[in-house]
Amino acid sequence: MELMTKIDFNKSFNTLTPSLKSFAYNLTKDGEEAKDLYQETAFRAITNRDKFKAGTNLKAWLFTIMKNIFINNYRKKAKKNTIMDSTDNMYFLNSSDTIISNGAGTNMVMEELGGMIKNLDESIRVPFEMHYVGFKYQEIADKLELPLGTVKSRIFFARKELKSQIKHQYGNYTTIRSKLSA
Repeated sequence: MELMTKIDFNKSFNTLTPSLKSFAYNLTKDGEEAKDLYQETAFRAITNRDKFKAGTNLKAWLFTIMKNIFINNYRKKAKKNTIMDSTDNMYFLNSSDTIISNGAGTNMVMEELGGMIKNLDESIRVPFEMHYVGFKYQEIADKLELPLGTVKSRIFFARKELKSQIKHQYGNYTTIRSKLSA
């Protein structure tokens, strides 16, 4: 494998710098992020110069490095999934310092839902409650000595009945969501 000298590599890299900076901006659409992306690309290219084969396309090699860095950074950001306030102060909306929890509305709704569950017919309430606390369908069927299909049907009918009661009590589902988030 034929290697480029440091001087030749640096000269070639410097001639491609405007193209790299332009490509970085096209990827990020932000001047500061583009500068960071360019610097990271330059660092990786220079530290891995020995992996570049002389006579091949340096521009394509550098663009590939930059694109891969951009993709990796994008995936990291998506994984964090941080919601940021777009106002000037840029506080994190999901920072534990800014979250004030008030469970009163949630507690009231959960009490009402608990009452709705207690009012269900026992034949559908018991399998539903067992499934809610974590029992698998087959475990419920074994404990209640019922066929598996019957257990699934009863849980389905319990859900259907609860949805009907919730709709009757709260109207559409957005109303209950707003009560839960209050």
